[in-house]
Amino acid sequence: MLKQALAQNGLIAILRGIRPDEAQAVGQVLYDAGFRVIEVPLNSPDPYTSIRTLRDSLPADCLIGAGTVLTAEQVDQVKTAGGQVIVMPHSDAKVLRAAKAAGLYLSPGVATPTEAFAALAEGADVLKLFPAEQMGPSVIKAWLAVLPAGTLLLPVGGITADNMQVFIDAGAKGFGLGSGLFKPGMTVDQVASRAQAYVAAWKALS
Repeated sequence: MLKQALAQNGLIAILRGIRPDEAQAVGQVLYDAGFRVIEVPLNSPDPYTSIRTLRDSLPADCLIGAGTVLTAEQVDQVKTAGGQVIVMPHSDAKVLRAAKAAGLYLSPGVATPTEAFAALAEGADVLKLFPAEQMGPSVIKAWLAVLPAGTLLLPVGGITADNMQVFIDAGAKGFGLGSGLFKPGMTVDQVASRAQAYVAAWKALS
């Protein structure tokens, strides 16, 4: 279902710093704009409550995940809160195995081909190329020449509507969007406007 959601819209919303009291309204404008994967990093205020709120308030075709997942214990807490996707900044095998054992979708962060192959061997569904600002589209093209056919590489970090094209040309199938989409203190209308702009850019390029 994760790959299906990304095929519909390859943009993942990363809501770092979101509060539980704003999660439902922000989630709704993201869904209305076309987002089908929404991630709450665990270093946000009371993240498990926000994950539960998003899962309970949005349709089933929108996957809710947790980002910055660092331990196997956190994987269990995410599942209990209703989360369906585990997103990591790294590629710790213990966390990967816990996520797969829990039946959750998995998007670990990778920065080398060695990490990418190891994550795929542990059952990663998609690979988070992080930080994209340091890696660049040439890395995606080189990696995809040797990774298994159909591997999904999603750049995360510094992605704007203006620089998506070069990554797509290199073979990227989606992106994780953080502060360019949502920052603490933004109004719901501001998030909606940015979400619509990103989706419009994605549709024009993909």
